[in-house]
Amino acid sequence: MNIKDLFDDSNAEVTAEIVDRVAQLRALLTRYNREYYELDEPSVPDAEYDRLFRELQQLEQQYPSLITASSPTQKVGGKALDAFAQIRHEMPMLSLDNALTDDEFHAFNKRIAERLDRQEAIEFCCEPKLDGAAVSILYENGELTQSATRGDGQIGEDITANVRTIRNIPLQLEGKFPQRLEIRGEVFMPLQAFERYNARAANKGEKTFANPRNAAAGSLRQLDSRITAQRPLHFYAYSMGVVSDDVELATTHFGRLTQLQQWGLPISDEIRVVVGAEECLAYYHSILARRAQLRYEIDGIVVKVNDIALQQDLGFVSRAPRWAIAWKFPAQEEMTVIRDVDFQVGRTGAITPVARLEPVAVGGVIVANATLHNADEIERLDIRIGDTVIIRRAGDVIPQVVQVVPERRPADARMITFPQQCPVCNSHVERIAGEAVTRCTGGLICAAQRREAIKHFASRKAMDIDGLGEKLIELLIEREWIKSPADLYRLNERELAYLPRMGDKSAKKIIAAINASKETTLPRFLYALGIREVGEATATNLAQHFGDLERIATASQAELEEVPDVGAVVANHIYQFFREPHNQQVIDDLLALGVHWPALEQRAAAEATLVGQTFVLTGTLSQMTRDEAKQALQARGAKVTGSVSAKTTAVIAGDNAGSKLTKAEELGITILSEADLIDLLQK
Repeated sequence: MNIKDLFDDSNAEVTAEIVDRVAQLRALLTRYNREYYELDEPSVPDAEYDRLFRELQQLEQQYPSLITASSPTQKVGGKALDAFAQIRHEMPMLSLDNALTDDEFHAFNKRIAERLDRQEAIEFCCEPKLDGAAVSILYENGELTQSATRGDGQIGEDITANVRTIRNIPLQLEGKFPQRLEIRGEVFMPLQAFERYNARAANKGEKTFANPRNAAAGSLRQLDSRITAQRPLHFYAYSMGVVSDDVELATTHFGRLTQLQQWGLPISDEIRVVVGAEECLAYYHSILARRAQLRYEIDGIVVKVNDIALQQDLGFVSRAPRWAIAWKFPAQEEMTVIRDVDFQVGRTGAITPVARLEPVAVGGVIVANATLHNADEIERLDIRIGDTVIIRRAGDVIPQVVQVVPERRPADARMITFPQQCPVCNSHVERIAGEAVTRCTGGLICAAQRREAIKHFASRKAMDIDGLGEKLIELLIEREWIKSPADLYRLNERELAYLPRMGDKSAKKIIAAINASKETTLPRFLYALGIREVGEATATNLAQHFGDLERIATASQAELEEVPDVGAVVANHIYQFFREPHNQQVIDDLLALGVHWPALEQRAAAEATLVGQTFVLTGTLSQMTRDEAKQALQARGAKVTGSVSAKTTAVIAGDNAGSKLTKAEELGITILSEADLIDLLQK
């Protein structure tokens, strides 16, 4: 029997299969409730919980004899933890019914209109549904005296000490407030603060949180309030609970929120009053469109009848008010199965594992692929092919696997193995100790890296091929005229002239620039190769230290580490680059096609006169650019940095020199003029 059969109205008999299914659903939902509300470690996404809850609701509606007081459909949240003192809510903290579609919201609006017997459109107060932890805060004579979690709606945990540490919750109210005032609201962790907290925790080897909601709830349940005080928690009020009658309250929900704000309590600036279902619909879609830009996580909107008198007329059902509904957004997290894993190569050579999924709707989009990031992430989550996983898609962010559901792992689940060769060009792959990313070493030949490699090769500080812009490079790659930097020197005017918006004159200029670039310097050539972490300064140091390309290409890692500013990681990048046959072939082709540098310069590089000296350039030079001065100093073995320190040999100050000159004077560093620099270079 399938699920549809269970809901067939003609099936009036309570079968053993139905009883078993109800028991199974209650057991699952009870477990998931405990994980969510008490442990702050949910094992399934909200969408899965909602589906199971709806199924149980429908079964109990069809078979009322199966309803029990302990059913999850009759409860709110989870029980209060024994580790905390317990507080009984004077007014129950109820949950809200959900609407998951436009039709369900229109049905809610219709029920209200019929119960109130109203033809005119109803005024609603709409607000974002914050994904955090609900709390109650009691003020007596304006002073914060007590706070509790929602708990099971009747009894919550005493978290007063922790709530007092939340910076935007006032300890003392302002203005003319009720002598006794209970506030209900949501504690949450803003997204940027959540990301910073998780990054710090990961760096320290501490526990990270799966999402901001878990972070907020877990932080509120710390037994040591000093820990809570270190967490970046925020609070927004969304309603009043128990209120003494010594101050006149507004007659609308929005009016009462405005009063709370006047008394010093924070509320969301996204709250709006609208009239009728269509304006509610417009608000819903407006917030949904801006969801990714909000500074906090939301999973829908809450719609409340604005008039307090009408709220009282509508009343409550067992676990929720009739006058409000939580209109949920499409789920950002869903469950699905990993069918296989492919490996994609990025423009910088990074090899990223991509999960091929059983297609599933997430955030209103069908998702069939999700990034697994890297080998460390796969190991951390213990992901295997065949696993049921929770995937997340927020806004335009690439879908990612955030959690495995271990109890659903099949017996034939397979480990994920990274390739030893690049899946695009078959070059050797490299993973440096301490780095998370695995990379292809075939930077000069790999098709995935081709555009970036050639663009870098032709750039001004590399081979300086004037006129060879990004669009032209993309067109040449698209037509497969260039597959490596060496192919640039195989182009001819006749071919280029036939390209769109080119012509004979432009083609001639580009070929002339390509030919002119053949005469270069060893540092420029090394930099142009695009070896990881080899910038202009490192390329200059390599040329000065070894004197010629052959010695660099055949150097051991230990020999490479003898070069100034070349540590173990950079030495490994250089070593691996020159050991890749594909790269060596491209270099051989470039040399065979006429790329060269004067032998005299190689010998001069070995006799550099400024090795071990550090210079800082500041201000405007008149006879050369700062870039030219930097290259001239580096060609003589000097190091050029951007900041002044006690290790600085001299500061070269041009016109309008600023704070660097001041600091040099304070430290007693030698100051050189532009004329001094020219004398130094000529010597």
